[in-house]
Amino acid sequence: MRHDDIMLMVDYMYWSTHRLLDHAERLTSEQFHAADAPTVRSLRDTMVHELDVEWSWRLRLSGREDEDQGELNPEEFPDLGTIRRRWEADEREMRAWLASLTDDDLNSPARAEGRDPSHTVADYLLHIIFHARQQQADMATLLTVQGQSPGELEFLEFLDSR
Repeated sequence: MRHDDIMLMVDYMYWSTHRLLDHAERLTSEQFHAADAPTVRSLRDTMVHELDVEWSWRLRLSGREDEDQGELNPEEFPDLGTIRRRWEADEREMRAWLASLTDDDLNSPARAEGRDPSHTVADYLLHIIFHARQQQADMATLLTVQGQSPGELEFLEFLDSR
């Protein structure tokens, strides 16, 4: 896997996240926290879950797993602004870490504690990216149900927006 390929997919992941966050700003607090969702979690809880996955895997893969304090608790994110600020900070850290990696780093075995040592860093980054797509689909569904569809989140839409 090449660094440029991973970065393109990460750019797409964050482009989608920003569109979803922007559309979520149009919701009332009740809509944002609605528990009677057609998905596994409320919109707030889905966003916090995805943020947690991106954050915790970055820490593990970058050798900073000791900073992981366990799963992020949705209750600590009472509103969208809190989530957005944390996600923007995490995105900056993710991008800084990824910028430090070479193609050789991406294709080397990952040192994620308790995980299959045959998986590469790139394998785990792809896991993060594909997990994000699943969660983003849930977020888009939840927004659409509330009348705030984010529109097309397809890869070609992303490319056309660049």
